[in-house]
Amino acid sequence: MRDYEVHRLYQSSEPKQMLADIGPVIEGVVTGGAKGLSRDIMQCLPALKIVAVSGIGTDAVDLVYAAEHNIFVTTTPGVLTDDVADLALGLLISTLRQMSEGEQVVRAGRWPQTNLPLARKVSGTTVGIIGMGRVGQAIAQRVAAFKTRILYTDLGPVAGLDYGFVADIHALAQEVDVLILAASADGGKVIIGESVLEALGPQGYFINVARGKLVDENALLAALTERRIAGAGLDVFANEPHVPEGFFTLSNVTLSPHRASATVQTRLEMGNIVLENLMACFSGKLPPHRVLA
Repeated sequence: MRDYEVHRLYQSSEPKQMLADIGPVIEGVVTGGAKGLSRDIMQCLPALKIVAVSGIGTDAVDLVYAAEHNIFVTTTPGVLTDDVADLALGLLISTLRQMSEGEQVVRAGRWPQTNLPLARKVSGTTVGIIGMGRVGQAIAQRVAAFKTRILYTDLGPVAGLDYGFVADIHALAQEVDVLILAASADGGKVIIGESVLEALGPQGYFINVARGKLVDENALLAALTERRIAGAGLDVFANEPHVPEGFFTLSNVTLSPHRASATVQTRLEMGNIVLENLMACFSGKLPPHRVLA
C-alpha cells in the first residue's frame, strides 16, 4: 500500500509491545469480519479514525466504543454475495452426495473395494434458509435451479419474495430436508442449538456459511456423531482456526476453512473497496460504505 505506512500486527511476535510502540500514531485499521477489532486494541489507538472491515460482518468490532469515539466502521457490502452463495451450494451438494468421502476413497486407492452407502438426492429437496438478506436470496436463486421447495425465516417476511415464510425456526427445521444458516451475526447469540437440530431430525442436513458462533458446536457434534441429523457442511467455526477434532473423523461432514469469499476476483474487489473507504476518510470525506459515524 504505497499511500500508507503499514504495520502488520498479525505478523508481530510481540503484538502488545508493537501496540505500545506505534499505537499512538495509528489512524486506520484494516481487519477481517471474523477478526474484527476489540475494545482493548482500540483503546491503544487514540488517533484512530477508521476501522475498515474487509468483509460484511461487524459483530467482532466493538461498535459501541467506535460510536462513542466517532470512529468510522466500514465494510465491503455486496461483493461477497455470489461467492458465499456459491460455496453454500457447493457444501450442500458435496454433503448430500458424499463427495468428500468419495474423493478420499479414490485417493486412497480403495475403489472399487469400498462400497459407499447411497447418497441423498439434491434435486427436489425442501431447503430452509435462515436469514433472507442478500446472501440468503442469492442462495435461494441457486437452489431453485434444482427444483427445490424453498422456505425461510427472518425477523419478518421479506417483501417481494415468493418463497414460504416460516416465523418459528423449529417449525422451519421440521419442514425441511436441508437447513442453511445465512443470518447476520450482529446479535452474536446462538441460533442453532440442540432443539433446532432435533427438529431437523435424522434425515436432515445442516449447512453453515454465516458465523460459527451462531451454532452450539457441542450440540452439533453430538447430533452428527449420534446420527440424529444426517450430515453437515461447515465453512465457519466458533473458535477459528481451531476446529473441534470430533468433526475430523465423521464421514457425514464436509469441512471448509472459512473460504466463502476466497476467490481472486472477489478479494481484489474487496481490497479496492477498503482502499476507497480509507481514501475518503483521510481526505476528510464520508467513507461510502460506512456502517458507523
